Amino acid sequence: MKSDFVTDTRAARAASALLPALLLTALLSACAGPEPVARDVPPPPVTSVAQADQQLAAVARERVAIEARFAERERVCYDKFFVNRCLDDAKEHRRTALAAQRAIEVQAERFKRQAIADERDRNVAEAERRFEEQDARMAAEPPKPAPTPTPVPPPRKPVAPGRIAERDARLRTAQQQEAADAGKRAQNVRDYEARKAEAEERQRKVAQRKAEKAAKAAQDAKDGKGTKDPAAIK
Repeated sequence: MKSDFVTDTRAARAASALLPALLLTALLSACAGPEPVARDVPPPPVTSVAQADQQLAAVARERVAIEARFAERERVCYDKFFVNRCLDDAKEHRRTALAAQRAIEVQAERFKRQAIADERDRNVAEAERRFEEQDARMAAEPPKPAPTPTPVPPPRKPVAPGRIAERDARLRTAQQQEAADAGKRAQNVRDYEARKAEAEERQRKVAQRKAEKAAKAAQDAKDGKGTKDPAAIK
């Protein structure tokens, strides 16, 4: 019985001595991040403008993914014992990942700017080459003779003023004739209206006399004073 007691005591003491080491190991594992921080990696080389555009599009997508992973790490960190240490590790992962994408972006944009500058230089060189060729071709060709000036005929006498005077004279004559004809037409209209009025007046008087004679004949016939001459009533 005594030996068993001594054995148990020694085991308890060993367990008590081992407990701090186990706690320290657990704390260190809790402080460690879920994955090591990635080191800076040089971006892949760019050999064409199309490849640079593809890398820029991939950088935009990867930045969205980095922010999503960072938000997930933040959520996990708040469940751990050492929250600040975990958050710092998550931020460091985010910074390193964004820096890597920024390096890719800078290289792609630099390649595109250089490609644009090279294209501009080539266009300028081509324009200069064409100008020099045209200049050399013009220098090799003999100069063309100056054209012989065509003699200018003497100015003709103006005939328009005389024609204009004749036209104005004809217009004035036509206007005067038109005015005279208008007066004659008006006088003819007045004469016609006067003759028409006189004829109507004569017809009215004749009709009135006939009516008076007919009325007188009727009265005489009524009174028994008729006449034997029928022409007397006309």
